[in-house]
Amino acid sequence: MISEPELVGEDGPGSSSDVVSGFDPEQGIGEGGRRRWHGALWGVAGALTASAVWAAAVFGYGIGGDGKPDSRGYRVESDSCAAMQLKELARALGKPESETTTELDGIEHPALHRIRCTVDFPESVLGERGGEDGSGWYMGYRASLTAELHKEADPRPVFEASSTVTDIDGTAVDRVERVPDLGDSAYLLITDDNSMRLNVVEGGAVMMLDLSVWMSYNEGEGEDTEEMPDAPEEPEMLAYRGHLISDMRDVMKALKTG
Repeated sequence: MISEPELVGEDGPGSSSDVVSGFDPEQGIGEGGRRRWHGALWGVAGALTASAVWAAAVFGYGIGGDGKPDSRGYRVESDSCAAMQLKELARALGKPESETTTELDGIEHPALHRIRCTVDFPESVLGERGGEDGSGWYMGYRASLTAELHKEADPRPVFEASSTVTDIDGTAVDRVERVPDLGDSAYLLITDDNSMRLNVVEGGAVMMLDLSVWMSYNEGEGEDTEEMPDAPEEPEMLAYRGHLISDMRDVMKALKTG
């Protein structure tokens, strides 16, 4: 089990307590006319509360008067993978050797547009190679982006639930952090398979940026291969936390202007 998400920074909008109340415990109940006056106060308070809830939905959660989420200017189409530039990760991991790949499970529906994109960074050799046969441990990083634009239903309840899960596709989530000043709400999830995911929601747009690492051993092509050496230590993924957040900001900007 994971604990409650760790808050990084101050709480955002919506953290204040209720400010509308029609009850004064010092006055109690008086004559009939006064009782009717209190009833009127309760009615006004109820109307104000309903208005406050509606206003919070419109301004705090991006829900319009028709109940549909505000797109906030986002565009998610079949060509939106071009927004996945990942300049900061490329500086740290090396420029990708190929173009971003668009996966085939995208959706273009009146209620939901979704794209999935992946990119592989150059692989590297860990330690010394075992001779000229190319044997040794190799490591590489892969980044993937999922961008969704919800047009009929507010994605926030599902987003909050999926961002505080204890596992992702059978992989345990070790740690969850709230990331401030990013969209309406953002979470960083670190899993026990040494990968991390940044989830962001803004209006009707939901974006997920993943970074994972793989390691494999190449036995080489020679007939007489030495015993496989122990696997090296896995890299610390949190070292790329800032790069992931910075690149997500660029992705969000590109999805709005693209």
